[in-house]
Amino acid sequence: MGERTWPLLLNALLRGEELSTADTAWAMGEIMAGSATPAQIAGFAVALRTKGETPAELGGLVEAMLTRAVPVTLPEEVRAGALDVVGTGGDLAHTVNISTMAALVVAGAGVRVVKHGNRAASSSCGTADVLEYLGVPLDLDPEQVARCVTEAGIGFCFAARFHPGMRHTGPVRREIGVPTAFNFLGPLTNPARPRAGAVGCFDPRMAPVMAAVFAARGDSVIVVRGEDGLDEFSTGAPTRVWVAQQGAVREALLDATELGVPRATLADLRGGDAAYNAGVVRRLLAGETGPVRDAVLVNAAVALATQGPLDGDLHEALRAGLVRATESIDSGAAAGALERWLEVAGSL
Repeated sequence: MGERTWPLLLNALLRGEELSTADTAWAMGEIMAGSATPAQIAGFAVALRTKGETPAELGGLVEAMLTRAVPVTLPEEVRAGALDVVGTGGDLAHTVNISTMAALVVAGAGVRVVKHGNRAASSSCGTADVLEYLGVPLDLDPEQVARCVTEAGIGFCFAARFHPGMRHTGPVRREIGVPTAFNFLGPLTNPARPRAGAVGCFDPRMAPVMAAVFAARGDSVIVVRGEDGLDEFSTGAPTRVWVAQQGAVREALLDATELGVPRATLADLRGGDAAYNAGVVRRLLAGETGPVRDAVLVNAAVALATQGPLDGDLHEALRAGLVRATESIDSGAAAGALERWLEVAGSL
């Protein structure tokens, strides 16, 4: 494609043609620079969604977004061992903050976590909302986030702070009210660029596309989607997983019951506002048992599994992760991870 213009890209999408990585990177660059009109942003997002995003197209959006992000620079030995536990949101299940609690459990198991997230969009309480209620400051700069990860073993990149150019998409997304490619960029655009993690995706078509983008950049990531629609490893239904490692993706259907985790219902995991969900976090860390703990443990196990090779039996890798996750809570290490985080963040 020669000189790029919005009509050129939009006409290509309307003809059902695939755009190149460079094409979508250009579009995202225009959007984040504030050079695109709301009509152009909406037209592009809906046309791309209607055609169906490819890994190359999604990868271009991600590339442009990361290029314009406020970077979080971790020491290489820290970044190499760090991971994220994050979901796209959008499953409309209004559960408690499973990935946030799983992140604390992973940190308690001795694996550094650099979490990326935002306030609630379609749910009652997002990651940023519950962390803020627990006392974690959201306005930390890149150096302060890096210190939290390095010294406390866990840190949080507040998406609104680290991707300021995405403010141009907010009003458009709210007004059109349907999922677009923008809904799937968060887990792929952590400004600290961890190399591993567990990622939830509510959309069964987009989950393998996301996994392909992770694989293309050499990350070790397990993308999960419950057959009940959860953007988590579900304890209420089988879960489809896409394992991205060593540049390739493999798909499998797993069931938490095969790992000894009891079946639960969505009602068992229902959350509330930030105050309610923060109370759930505190009770989990204090050792409360039940369906929430089960869901957190299995999702923490998925994240921990990405630290090792995943070309063998996934059940074996997840069982090993469950042992580590259980010990993290029962020993008090997960609770200690939160307290240490608050201590380090509060001293900055």
